[in-house]
Amino acid sequence: MAWISSRLLSVGLFFATGVVLIALLGVAQRLNWIRAEPASGSVTSGDADSGTIYTCPMHPNIRQPTTGRCPICGMELVPASSSGGASLDEYAVHVESAQRRLANIETAEVKSEPLSATLRTIGAIAIDESRQATIAAYVGGRLERLFADYTGVRIDKGDHLAIIYSPQLFGAQAEYIEARRALEAAVGSIPAVRQAQESLAANTLHRLKEFGMTDEQLRQLEQGGEPQSRLTIYAPQGGTVVEKLAIEGNYVEAGDPIYRIAELSTVWLMLKLFPEDADMVRFGQRVDATVQSLSGQTLVGRVAFIDPTVDPENRTVDVRVELDNQEGRLRPGDYAEARIQLPIGPKGEVFDAHLAGKWISPMHPQIVRDEPGQCPICGMDLVPTSEYGYATTAVPQPESIYVPRSAVLLAGGSSVVYVETEPGRFEIRPINIGPILEDKIIILEGLKPGEQVATSGNFLIDSQMQLAGKPSLIDPTRAIAKQQDRKGPLEFEEIAIVPVADENGTKLEQLYAAYFEVQQALTADQTPPAEAARQLAALARDLADARELPEASRKLVQEISTEGEHLHHMDLAGARKAFKPISHAIVTLATQVRSAESQNSFTHFFCPMVPGGGGDWLQAGGELLNPYFGSQMLRCGEKVAEYGGGEKKPAESQPPQPDAPHPPSEGV
Repeated sequence: MAWISSRLLSVGLFFATGVVLIALLGVAQRLNWIRAEPASGSVTSGDADSGTIYTCPMHPNIRQPTTGRCPICGMELVPASSSGGASLDEYAVHVESAQRRLANIETAEVKSEPLSATLRTIGAIAIDESRQATIAAYVGGRLERLFADYTGVRIDKGDHLAIIYSPQLFGAQAEYIEARRALEAAVGSIPAVRQAQESLAANTLHRLKEFGMTDEQLRQLEQGGEPQSRLTIYAPQGGTVVEKLAIEGNYVEAGDPIYRIAELSTVWLMLKLFPEDADMVRFGQRVDATVQSLSGQTLVGRVAFIDPTVDPENRTVDVRVELDNQEGRLRPGDYAEARIQLPIGPKGEVFDAHLAGKWISPMHPQIVRDEPGQCPICGMDLVPTSEYGYATTAVPQPESIYVPRSAVLLAGGSSVVYVETEPGRFEIRPINIGPILEDKIIILEGLKPGEQVATSGNFLIDSQMQLAGKPSLIDPTRAIAKQQDRKGPLEFEEIAIVPVADENGTKLEQLYAAYFEVQQALTADQTPPAEAARQLAALARDLADARELPEASRKLVQEISTEGEHLHHMDLAGARKAFKPISHAIVTLATQVRSAESQNSFTHFFCPMVPGGGGDWLQAGGELLNPYFGSQMLRCGEKVAEYGGGEKKPAESQPPQPDAPHPPSEGV
């Protein structure tokens, strides 16, 4: 019993001691002798009161009200206000150095230099159709012997090919022999009889030639004086028997084919190109080809024909290349990979050292001579290579602005890049792109040489823009609107006017003239003349397909055609509104292309009162006449510059009249 009592006493003392300790801790806390620190990740009163949200710089979808580390990448969370650009404008994000290294963000410089695209395609080797021949029976009969008795045998010109037995031929030979004997017997007879015998002999001789007898066979017939029932057929050209269409013992009629022969010293490489690629190819252009069976060897050919039509089934254009095959290693039916260098830019003159100042066959581009003459194959006169756009001396090629292909983000009709305007600041920039090369993309509008664009990590930058509710690849409309919102006249860093000759140069000046008619009508508070508006749209539509114009200029005239199509159906207010994009395109076009025969210069004016960032227009000289407001604000605007002869002449700014009335809201 005493043992039980001692055990109960020990347990009681233990619990009493614990109660006393808990009570003492409570008293110490009440007296602020000790404080309870919040556990990691708990919400402090300061955090709760401030309402600060913490996020991951690399994963903005991680958002919580307390500090800590990102559960995805382990980076320390930072206040959302300092993680991407609430402190910046709405078109950019800011990336710290540590974040940049972790995201592997890299940049590259926007460059401008002459470029050429390498067009790669697969084609089939085919027989040169101009070097094919069909051996047919000239007279009906039986094939007694075929000397070329299998397909693929090589023959030379004049070789025996077949022997044909023909009673019809035998009869014709007998008639000819009798006619000759009668002619010899008619010596000294009356002229009418002798003339009849001469005519009969000539007709029977002509008939034998039509039956396929050669001059040598006819001479043997005349010397022997005995008709032959069998005729030997000779090869009219050398080559390879590609098809054997008859066998020994067959009866054939006149015109039935016996052999098909091809001369394979030259073969064709048949390519199928998309119309936009075929349009950049020219006659005589060099083509490098490789055949798998001839590993390590590059064959060089020349473009001999470009089909003027598009195949309606596969929407391609046939392009034919001539390849030399003197050694007979190229086999029709084989496939070859072709590579064609296509310069990027307007289709002007190009320099080819092999063709510079030379003469070329219009049917066989492999025939190139230093002097004029005739083609040894077809007999046609050689023509200067300059007729096909080949310069006699090296000519500078146009430069193109480009970026690495990885820098451009594409989605549907949207194309954007992220430009590093200052260290760590990446701004979204909508762009218009041109041809896409293997590792480069041509930029038509939106970037300048020397700028830095993100080439790696740009998808992470774009995702951060999306999560922050800023313009991004998915919806760049606000960024596009920002680009279009100008505060002054159109500006052009460099003006290099390309002269356009011949018919397209004339059409270009007619386009400017039609525009000036529309501009003058709006100045006089009149709707555009129907004839001028129609002519403006039609000429722009024609010039949009003119390959002599640079790519950027063709886009401008296409825009003029689209905007001006219904200009003559609009009322005055609507016409003035549609006139603005047409006019801006015309002003830009005047800084790029003019007719080679043009002498006069154009004057660029700007009115800041036009809604939407002001309005530009072009005049063919004279004092300022505002087409956007007409008589209400006829002199409102300023002269910007004069364009013509490849030069830009700046002008003193003329501020709008201070007493000009406020433009009506429906004016433009």
